[in-house]
Amino acid sequence: MFDWLPNLPVVVIALVVLAGMTLLTAAIYAVVMRLAEGERAEALKAVSPGLLSPMGILFALFVGFLAVGVWGNVDDAEEAVADEASALRSAVILSDDLPPELGARVRLLVRRHIENAVNDEWPAMEEQRADLTAIPVPLADALHLAGRFEPQSEAHTVVQRELVASIQAAFNARRRRVVESESGINAVKWLGLIALAALSLAAIALVHSGNRTTARVAMGVFAAAVAVVITMLAAEEQPFAGQLGIDPDVLEQVLPRGS
Repeated sequence: MFDWLPNLPVVVIALVVLAGMTLLTAAIYAVVMRLAEGERAEALKAVSPGLLSPMGILFALFVGFLAVGVWGNVDDAEEAVADEASALRSAVILSDDLPPELGARVRLLVRRHIENAVNDEWPAMEEQRADLTAIPVPLADALHLAGRFEPQSEAHTVVQRELVASIQAAFNARRRRVVESESGINAVKWLGLIALAALSLAAIALVHSGNRTTARVAMGVFAAAVAVVITMLAAEEQPFAGQLGIDPDVLEQVLPRGS
């Protein structure tokens, strides 16, 4: 629903959300105050202020539910990237114990995998169009190379086993990274959040319909709080998108330049 929003700078997201909340608040205020005229005025003024507490609690619970999901996805994505980098680092270290030519080929394949991840996969993940159908060819080649290696000693046998395990761990971490790149808040949840915010604003306007200045102040404060919440959620909704998205620096640090 708002897939374009996380790709904007945080300040721009805040301005867009604030503008949207201003329009929504003004519209609700105009409608309620129009209704609170004439014969309906006394009935609307009689709405109990006790209505605001359950509305606030429902809104807070829903926001908490969304926040846990969003920041949980970010944590899982960061962990996947870190695990992939750790597994690749292990493969590089183990390659030093292989015959020189074989070790150099393993390091070259790891570098190519990292370059592909940075140059091709990261832009795709930012746009949520990455998928698992594409096999990381350099990583697959490294796995085949390690599997075909014929150990000449017990030490080489151990190195081969650990190298295969490291490459498989990198495969699994990459899979988790790609899967997490598809996470986000779906349209139903966004609509639910906006609907709850609108209902809460309407409740505030009804309770304070007898004093329009108080209604404007109360609605403005609540609308600003909602704008802050939506900005925070939108800025980190997609783990790899936008100004706060996860970058590939950790992977790029696995191999020193020129290796």
